[in-house]
Amino acid sequence: MRKIIVLSMITLDGVMQSPGGPKEDTSGGFKYGGWVAPYSDEVYGEVVQKELQPADYLLGRKTYEIWAAYWPQHGEFWPGINEGFKYVFSKSMKKSDPLVTGWKNSVVIKKLADIKKLKNSKGPDIQVWGSSELVQLLLRNDLVDELRLKIHPLTLGKGKKLFDKGAIPAAFTLVESIVTPGGVIITNYKRAGKVQTGTIGA
Repeated sequence: MRKIIVLSMITLDGVMQSPGGPKEDTSGGFKYGGWVAPYSDEVYGEVVQKELQPADYLLGRKTYEIWAAYWPQHGEFWPGINEGFKYVFSKSMKKSDPLVTGWKNSVVIKKLADIKKLKNSKGPDIQVWGSSELVQLLLRNDLVDELRLKIHPLTLGKGKKLFDKGAIPAAFTLVESIVTPGGVIITNYKRAGKVQTGTIGA
């Protein structure tokens, strides 16, 4: 069985939209694209480089479209991205779409059952970047094995959020954390069974 690992840059209020640049994703009138840039430093960069190791990728349609328009021409910055398999989850995108046929190792999947089948297959771990609606679908169906979050010290109020449409009750264990000089809390949480409750002081 393969792990599904969600990697997300978020604000204190959970916004994950358009972290990389002003024009990355302006849907909904979002005006703060590129909000991650002021927090870049050597420590942050080292963590990101470790995360760019070869993997397979599960992406929502919007994130896939952004990536497919950029990474085929800039693969030197992410050595494994063009070689890894890209599974785009979309009910509207076709296998014959130019963005799919033009970026090697790209596959369209349309059903939740396809994701479960992929998770139960053999191969490298599967990374999910961006893809807010897809992440929420995975969380609702208990398909996330790890959450690797970069929590940035700002709030944006509006924008696509990591937990916008809820998630099942689930416990996670913190297995790694670091705070960058710029105040970004970088964490790695692994799925850890059911939520436990109790009474403080009892």
